[in-house]
Amino acid sequence: MLDVSLIGTSGMMPLPNRYLTALYLRLNGRLLLIDCGEGTQVTLKSLGWGFKNLDVILITHFHADHISGLPGLLLTVGNSGREEPITIIGPRGLSHVVKSLLVIAPELPFEINIIEMQKPEEFQIGEFNIKSLNVEHGMDCFAYSIYVKRLGKFNPEKAKALNLPVKFWSVLQKGETVEYEGKTYEPDLVMGDCRKGIKISYCTDSRPVKRLVPFIAHSDLFICEGIYGEDEKIDKAREYKHMIFKEAATLAKDGEVKELWLTHYSPALTNPKEFLNNARAVFKNSYCGYDRKCVTIMFEE
Repeated sequence: MLDVSLIGTSGMMPLPNRYLTALYLRLNGRLLLIDCGEGTQVTLKSLGWGFKNLDVILITHFHADHISGLPGLLLTVGNSGREEPITIIGPRGLSHVVKSLLVIAPELPFEINIIEMQKPEEFQIGEFNIKSLNVEHGMDCFAYSIYVKRLGKFNPEKAKALNLPVKFWSVLQKGETVEYEGKTYEPDLVMGDCRKGIKISYCTDSRPVKRLVPFIAHSDLFICEGIYGEDEKIDKAREYKHMIFKEAATLAKDGEVKELWLTHYSPALTNPKEFLNNARAVFKNSYCGYDRKCVTIMFEE
């Protein structure tokens, strides 16, 4: 199962009850963060998932509302006792941006591995399979999808045929490799075909470009910006390269996702639910995100 929490849902500036954009994922105790706006660590503390097991941070782009919380967060992670490296992935220029922000956090007890992208890439970090897609904003910006694979069912007949001691079967079943009597045994030797995993897609900030549709296709959850709820603000959204609720919902419908959470609201949008029907008229399973909105997504049987 995969735990998902919206950490912040505000765009541009934080509000008293709405911090800036971020998303947290938890899988078997390991943590992944997308974006790190101001107030991120405050909400993380309230959430109670901890900081020490944060392995990777994905940055969509370098506007301040998506990255200004990074120095404080990394200091808190350091104070949690973490010593293992943390990977930060983002657009080209990431090294310079992170180095500049860390002037005020110069002594961290762990290394930072920085990966800069000039084009869409795919990464495997722990059990998180991460894909990126360049989208349309006022600067280099990426959407992300996170896929959690699920192994096939254990096949005891395959295991018996290997003449491998029973004590190793559970190791292979967990997806780990076994070394025995000079031979290497891979998990796929005792497992059936892979079953459907879990897919989460995340996009902010961008216009609704067509390439997003196959990228988010069949997501269990699509989290997308909706900076304005009102249909009549479409021209303003186009000018600043953002989306209104209805455009996010259209992407969700075309991508055949299971559920849409709207986020990254304009500070002027004080009550997003007032305009939720504008999204639901297009895609029924649309919901307004809010800080600390959580869901646990289970593997399908």
